[in-house]
Amino acid sequence: MDALRIRGGRGKPLNGRVRISGAKNAALPILCATLLSDGASRLRNVPRLRDIETTSALLRFLGRDVTVNAPEVHVAAGSDVRPEAPYELVKQMRASVLVLGPLVARFGRAKVSLPGGCAIGARPIDQHLKGLEALGCSIRLERGYVLAEGPGGGGRLKGAEIMFDVPTVGGTENLMMAAALAKGRSTLVNCAREPEVEELGRILNKMGAEVNGAGTDVIHIVGADRGELAPFDHAIIPDRIEAGTYMIAAAMTEGGDVLVEGAELHDLEVLAMKLRSAGVEIESEGHNIRVRRLGELRGVNITTAPHPGFPTDMQAQFLALMATARGESVISETIFENRFMHVPELQRMGASVALRGNTAVVQGVSRLYGAAVMATDLRASASLVIAGIVADEETEVRRIYHLDRGYERIEEKLQGLGVDVERVKGAEA
Repeated sequence: MDALRIRGGRGKPLNGRVRISGAKNAALPILCATLLSDGASRLRNVPRLRDIETTSALLRFLGRDVTVNAPEVHVAAGSDVRPEAPYELVKQMRASVLVLGPLVARFGRAKVSLPGGCAIGARPIDQHLKGLEALGCSIRLERGYVLAEGPGGGGRLKGAEIMFDVPTVGGTENLMMAAALAKGRSTLVNCAREPEVEELGRILNKMGAEVNGAGTDVIHIVGADRGELAPFDHAIIPDRIEAGTYMIAAAMTEGGDVLVEGAELHDLEVLAMKLRSAGVEIESEGHNIRVRRLGELRGVNITTAPHPGFPTDMQAQFLALMATARGESVISETIFENRFMHVPELQRMGASVALRGNTAVVQGVSRLYGAAVMATDLRASASLVIAGIVADEETEVRRIYHLDRGYERIEEKLQGLGVDVERVKGAEA
């Protein structure tokens, strides 16, 4: 397996500019939405990532004709549809379950493996299934698969009012796509409000559905009259989590001055507020964000929450930042119950962190030390890379296939900011 080898140090500030790629978490549901149309759709500004490759492979298995020529992906009807998503593909990435809604809406039936992905805690799909049943689906669970059929053994879904027990990004997206071809009006209540959900709403409107309220907690959808939606041409929004990761990386080093290009500050206001509280200067410069750190860091408390709260996908990176801040920081994780797996690896680098249930208490230290560390999930991987930037001597982050799921050319982008980092092929696991 590949590894990243970083020769860091506190006296090596990050400087320069970094271009943010398209949002993985927007591209994945939009790729799944192409199942609602037999026309030829074009996605632009698509990041070159393992998760994009996995989704493209899944769409090909389902019978789509997919051409990936990053940063563009073209999807059109191909061979006969096979509405079955096998375990071998779905286990690699949780977002694969997003084919369930469009498949049953477009073709009347679907067989989709229960999902996999990062091992950061239980992430059930009960809200997805509850919503599909409200739209008229019959649902069975059989040998690790979800078997779904439209009314009467494969008929058209019918609009309904659906109340989510908790906000769920994947559940909201799956049911938005299903309702886009359901007969009549659907209302989704207690929806996830992430920018990626809003982006999917734009796509469904382009395709001919009528979606209002995407990005709020109540979404109204009127399904298209015909049996399929129209194709589309669309450029994916910037990846706010990638942008936030580079903002934190810039803040790790005193004297850091980085322009994060193509990032929208309004999608990162909570992170920006916390960084300012820690002593970091954050300014919007058009469609870019300027990050400067001139003095020492101060400890800041965070609690993760659904959007527009502090993103759980930024928790690990922010914890790495607080590891070298003056004083104590309290990091509370409310979304996933197993999202502190980066802590033992950071402790190997000299971080002082005490875990108390869903809370990490961080006492800032004056320096971190390079070590061989193991990546456990996507965002944990990023936190170890960030720590390696300021750690004395050499850090080797192993099992970075997690990183390749969510960060495009991360070593090249960091090299452009002055980080001494290289990819090591076939490093010892």
